[in-house]
Amino acid sequence: MSWPVLDFFFSFVFLVCINHIVLSSFQGLIFFPTQVFHCFEWLFCVTVVMLMANANVTRSHTYDQFAATFPDYLRYNSKAAPAAEPVEPTAAPSDVPEHAPYLLIGGGTASFAAARSIRARDPGARVLIVTEESDLPYMRPPLSKELWFSDDPKAIETLRFKQWNGKERSIYFQPPSFYVSPTDLDKVENGGVAVLTGRKVVHMDVRGNKVKLSDGAEISYEKCLIATGGVPRNLQVIDRAGEEVMKRTTLFRKIEDFRSLEKMSREVKSITIIGGGFLGSELACALGRRSTDVGLEVIQMFPEKGNMGKVLPEYLSNWTTEKVRKEGVSVITDAVVKNVTYKNDKLEIKLKDGRLTDHIVAAVGLEPSMELAKSAGLEVDSDFGGYRVNAELQARSNIWVAGDAACFYDINLGRRRVEHHDHAVVSGRLAGENMTGASKPYWHQSMFWSDLGPDVGYEAIGIVDSSLPTVGVFAKATAKDTPKAATEQSGTGIRSESETEAVAGALKAETTATPPPIQQEEDYGKGVIFYLRDQVVVGIVLWNVFNRMPIARKIIKDGEQHADLNEVAKLFNIHED
Repeated sequence: MSWPVLDFFFSFVFLVCINHIVLSSFQGLIFFPTQVFHCFEWLFCVTVVMLMANANVTRSHTYDQFAATFPDYLRYNSKAAPAAEPVEPTAAPSDVPEHAPYLLIGGGTASFAAARSIRARDPGARVLIVTEESDLPYMRPPLSKELWFSDDPKAIETLRFKQWNGKERSIYFQPPSFYVSPTDLDKVENGGVAVLTGRKVVHMDVRGNKVKLSDGAEISYEKCLIATGGVPRNLQVIDRAGEEVMKRTTLFRKIEDFRSLEKMSREVKSITIIGGGFLGSELACALGRRSTDVGLEVIQMFPEKGNMGKVLPEYLSNWTTEKVRKEGVSVITDAVVKNVTYKNDKLEIKLKDGRLTDHIVAAVGLEPSMELAKSAGLEVDSDFGGYRVNAELQARSNIWVAGDAACFYDINLGRRRVEHHDHAVVSGRLAGENMTGASKPYWHQSMFWSDLGPDVGYEAIGIVDSSLPTVGVFAKATAKDTPKAATEQSGTGIRSESETEAVAGALKAETTATPPPIQQEEDYGKGVIFYLRDQVVVGIVLWNVFNRMPIARKIIKDGEQHADLNEVAKLFNIHED
């Protein structure tokens, strides 16, 4: 309690006591009724309170004047407690807009496709992309393909590369000048697309139509897209191995991972890639090609019997494994990693025996990012992972999902989740259209492709699972049957972007006689592999056959049984020279 209050209290008590004594004396000399006595007593008390209050205010004013005149005296002679620091409310970072009509969470291919689609249908739209990465939206496929084969030493920094057809392009969808600043998004006359980099959405309030970022900032929205993609899986034995092992392990996904691994390949003596799927095999070929020049040992190990053993039939998987070995890679099949330890500046990978290496690349799949499911109340698919969406890619009112994180229903193949570039493009584009009121269903059969360098590649569509029955029809390849030749013909290195459904009706089947399948021969130049379920084609791989994907898409869409798949293979003109 401060001293003016105490002074007031004691002075009041003292005067009341004096008043009581004086009035009691008068009551002894002159007869006063008791009621009159108490009235005088209370009247005196009220008068004293008013006078003292006025005196206290006057004294306080005098004190303030004294303090203003002699501040140093009070500073050094007063023993009053220091004033508490004022608590200011936490303000949102200045570069974070408070509101975005279209909010896109995630900065990958699906988000950019959605932004472009929204702006096409609503030219004045204001679109905000929020991404954890420090980079503007970019395409991921070149990170494990063309960028590794560039002869330009500056490509590591510029991220510009030559496609197989020799044409140069950037990994970024658009230059920085294409985007508007997040702070100007609500000011620009005709709207635009802004990107908020290095920020993560950690909470969604779907009733309040707003999100919270990791730095505490909040953004309200009218329509929202979740396109958070996924994070690379890791092996449990590596997760448990400790910090030194993790420091020497790459989970390949982003631009920074590419730059780090590229630098590592020039500094260490050996790199081991764990995983035999698309990414692992592409990186193995890329590193294998430079292994002789830089003195690098490249090892690839996986539990399957051959490269891409979960996708390709066994005979083609074995052929692919030999192709990877010819690129300078030591391939270890049927390899189950039991333990990884760090010793003497080396990583020891325990299989049946011990394998020493300097660095590990874990390429064992992708886990969809579903951190917002709980706060947003979104349904997660227990079988395939990802957010469950309806035919229009909508998860809840005003919320859509696209790309790797979307688990959608395919009217031909059932519920699915797809992790490829073409699906990200098409699902993002459709989600953007539906966010502007299109109400279109998702019917597209997305494709994917993988290149083992510029000479061998394949495109696939539908369910391509090596556990299914397959029928392969092959022919002798020519110089035109390579990824490099395919990009020269199409004019683009991202082959899915040039596809149109109309092409399927324009192509005609070949009229030449079809030679018998050559499945058991060792050289598979080019061909078509059909994957069957209940005698219906549900998946197709085009092996060194390019620009024929619309035909494959139509075959799967029709969902018919075929008595002779050799006749169906004629549609792809694989026997043309």
